[in-house]
Amino acid sequence: MQEIRRFVVVLILPFLVAPAFAQVGTNIGVLNPNIVGEAEMVGVPHIDAPIARALVEGRPYLSALELDAKLREASLSDAQRAEVYARLFVPVNLVSASQEELLLVPGAGPRMAHEFEEYRPWDGGIVRFRREIGKYVDDEEVARLEQYVFVPMDLNTASREDFLTIPGMGDRMVHEFLEYRPYVNMEQFRREIGKYVDDDEVARLARYVHVK
Repeated sequence: MQEIRRFVVVLILPFLVAPAFAQVGTNIGVLNPNIVGEAEMVGVPHIDAPIARALVEGRPYLSALELDAKLREASLSDAQRAEVYARLFVPVNLVSASQEELLLVPGAGPRMAHEFEEYRPWDGGIVRFRREIGKYVDDEEVARLEQYVFVPMDLNTASREDFLTIPGMGDRMVHEFLEYRPYVNMEQFRREIGKYVDDDEVARLARYVHVK
């Protein structure tokens, strides 16, 4: 058991010293239902092939609540859905998520959901999240929790590295994000990025950005 704990600490520590640019929590094993395939989903507790297929067909999930509704349709109980979310989850917007959505974060509970709301608007992004939530739980728990959250980044000031923290983001799309600066509003973002991906993908990407 001691060897297992030592392995977990070694696994997590590199993520705790991740660069300060991160606006999306460092992922150490949680799958995103908007970008993973059916085969990976089937490896998650209570997700069989028909449910995995239905999840893929229901994309994109623009909130954890939408994913929760889909799994309710599949008749998964509260306990079963909680087990799913430990492994498969739609990251929660720390700035705007409702308390109902925050409570879907595995292991959060009412007290931690309150702290998530308390520090809004989370200026400083995930770096501030680590500092503030680290007042209540240890580093390993902070690293676990940050997999489930993100802070939207400003399209006009975010760095290339910031954009690369968005799930499923690649160099080509980062180039397009930078190419159309300055953005006047989100409609411009949707119009320009919509030249390269479909409406569903634009909607998925738009969750992670904003224009001040």
